[in-house]
Amino acid sequence: MIKTLACSALALALVSTPALAQSTVQNWSGPYVGIFGGYNQTNDDGDEILRFDRNLDGAYGDPVNTAAGANAFSPGFCGGAATSTAPTTGCKGDNNGVEAGVRAGYDWQFGNIVVGALAEYTVNNAQDSVTGFSTTPASYTFTRELESTAAARLRLGYAAGNALIYGTGGYAYGKFDNKFRTSNQANSFSQNSEGDDGDGWQAGGGVEYALGRGLTFTGEYLYTSLDVDSPVVRVGQGTAPATNPFVLAPNTTGTDITRGNGKFGTHMFRVGMNYRF
Repeated sequence: MIKTLACSALALALVSTPALAQSTVQNWSGPYVGIFGGYNQTNDDGDEILRFDRNLDGAYGDPVNTAAGANAFSPGFCGGAATSTAPTTGCKGDNNGVEAGVRAGYDWQFGNIVVGALAEYTVNNAQDSVTGFSTTPASYTFTRELESTAAARLRLGYAAGNALIYGTGGYAYGKFDNKFRTSNQANSFSQNSEGDDGDGWQAGGGVEYALGRGLTFTGEYLYTSLDVDSPVVRVGQGTAPATNPFVLAPNTTGTDITRGNGKFGTHMFRVGMNYRF
């Protein structure tokens, strides 16, 4: 998508050269629609952990101990997906992704100052995982994938010839796909609640350059921060013995697990094209 947009922009720039020569002042007032594509880099949250509700009172942060009183998750945690049951050798980083989207907006120009508003819809595929490792040994991984975003933002820019340099910020909403997997084959696992969306904000800036005949080329950076309701997984006894840390007396019902970080952050680098009416 990025390569296609860039090649299209270059071709249109060559075609539009005569039009650019005729006018060096761009009028940015009016409506526009556009397309864009880009690269998503997820936040490095290597210090994220799993949180436990051992007594099922709705408060997370309880220890999960063995019958001998030792921490059952003493091997630790990693900010990524498990590839084995050992944290020192079995964890890979988060998956960055690509995106493609459409936008529509309107600008008002006052001299060199341009103000505007826009709405966007984007398809994404960036992933964010966290894994906990137990002494069994076993791994427990939560993964959330950003599938799409919708945003409504304001823009404030400065027009210089055929270029518009701007900052932008506003509301963002994200749709997620949440998954849980574990190498533990003894206990039972059931997902009793799920958060598949989140909202928050976007902020960034960019440059829009007029190519002529109503076409413009855009380059943009955005940071997106979304608050996400993480799913909760209930761990039951399954075929494990009564001394299993998740069902150890006095609470034999089980233990709830959720991920410790309720925020999803991603850096977005985009190129695109707009058509101005």
